[in-house]
Amino acid sequence: MARGFQKKHDTGRAVTTKTAYGTDNSMVVTDENILNQIELKNDCVLCKDDDGYYITPKTNIDTGLADPFRHCLDYRKKLNLNIKESE
Repeated sequence: MARGFQKKHDTGRAVTTKTAYGTDNSMVVTDENILNQIELKNDCVLCKDDDGYYITPKTNIDTGLADPFRHCLDYRKKLNLNIKESE
């Protein structure tokens, strides 16, 4: 008798970005109203995922690797971006 399909572990979290771990070009924020509220270094960009905003170096975009700045909760807490989105 063949084994039935067993469902893998379900976390209940839906990912709406292209990748669950890395940073791709579609996640980069280009809205000038938002970018004027923060100060970025020359080699960094502001990105947004399902958990909110984070700053990452440009070298982490579209690499196919996990972005450590996206998943560092301590870094997001220290960043504490209070960005007001335009309607």
